[in-house]
Amino acid sequence: MSTNISAGKGTPKQPVPGIQIDGRGVVGDAHAGVWSRQVSLLSREIIGEFEAEMGRRIRPGEFAENITTSGLDLRQVACLDRLVTGEAELEVTQIGKVCHGDACAIFREVGKCVMPREGIFCRVTRGGRVQPEDRIDHTQRPMQVTVITVSDRASRGEYEDQSGPEVESAVRQFFAGTRWHLRVARRLLPDDAAALSRELEEQERAAADVVVLTGGTGIGPRDMTPEVVASFCRKMMPGVMEHIRLKYGADKPNALLSRSVAAVRGMMQVYAIPGSVRAAREYMAEILKTVEHALQMLHGIDAH
Repeated sequence: MSTNISAGKGTPKQPVPGIQIDGRGVVGDAHAGVWSRQVSLLSREIIGEFEAEMGRRIRPGEFAENITTSGLDLRQVACLDRLVTGEAELEVTQIGKVCHGDACAIFREVGKCVMPREGIFCRVTRGGRVQPEDRIDHTQRPMQVTVITVSDRASRGEYEDQSGPEVESAVRQFFAGTRWHLRVARRLLPDDAAALSRELEEQERAAADVVVLTGGTGIGPRDMTPEVVASFCRKMMPGVMEHIRLKYGADKPNALLSRSVAAVRGMMQVYAIPGSVRAAREYMAEILKTVEHALQMLHGIDAH
């Protein structure tokens, strides 16, 4: 491992015998500050691939990374994972970044840079001294998604739940091939407000990131999912469902009768969508486009 510092942005960092990390990042480094990219990492193995492609030797810090790792597969690291090295603990906030082009020393020389695609950026959760001989321990932080089907008949076994599996399939397909460590669970409940409220409370205690409720969003006598969500959550996200109703309501006016809602409690996103397979497929195609950004916002990450 190499520890590296630079006094100015857009310039290569220089290897140093060790670094001190505090609440702003690496003490004395140009990229330290109150933001989401306080400490950057890049692996020696990825640098080696770049060297082979470009035919040029790259020294530690030349891509402006604070820590050049060795022996740790950074391509297995996801947003919100934890990295512990020396006395410091870091939380991953961003993978890659917008390329600065001519403001980057390597880019000016060879026309390419790996940091926009491979750089790992973190904020500090615990400061301390980090030495080049320190090891790095990686702890995964899975994205936890719970799918809850709300249906009297399905909960009684009168028919097989199909919308819940459809939502789960959509989630798994969307995040397949991404860095996220995905964990998906499914639940089945009757149309009972008290039972649903208890389940949402349990999901909050379990630190679920995303809860998708399918069923109970119509105007029938037993439909109560939106009311439970509105009572449970602190913040509503009306634009999500407004967009979906407008998109599909133009061709299918009955879609406008859906009372689907999107909301947030603490750091947990809650979506209540209709209980049909088709609706599950259509709604999730739109909802999943914003889930990652919402997750970052809820964790105070300003990714750019």
